[in-house]
Amino acid sequence: MLVHEAMSNAVLQVGPGHTLRQAAELMSERKVGSAVVLDPDSEGLGIITERDVLNALGRGLDPDTEQAAEHITWDVVYAAPTWTLEEAAQAMVRGGFRHLVVMESGEVQGVISVRDILRCWVRVPA
Repeated sequence: MLVHEAMSNAVLQVGPGHTLRQAAELMSERKVGSAVVLDPDSEGLGIITERDVLNALGRGLDPDTEQAAEHITWDVVYAAPTWTLEEAAQAMVRGGFRHLVVMESGEVQGVISVRDILRCWVRVPA
């Protein structure tokens, strides 16, 4: 099975100026564990995950004032829609993360998570 068959096409996007609380609320509403961050004035495309929010809270940062920009991962590992699920899983294990942004021709196509891969491998519907 290929990444494009398992990924989520509905990608949550937040701006670098969103607070951590806003990012967390949006992820919670959408039932996703990550959001793509587009910042044309900075590094371009990044990702913020539930783990980033949790780590910030664990350090005692205020989710109402702390901005997403300070917690974005900019060195994102991208998956191609034509990768196999095994290739995506290997990239996640190597990098120690649970989400891959899926890119094709410089455009975001979706996000694939560990949960998406497991769902396919164990054949349990969403």
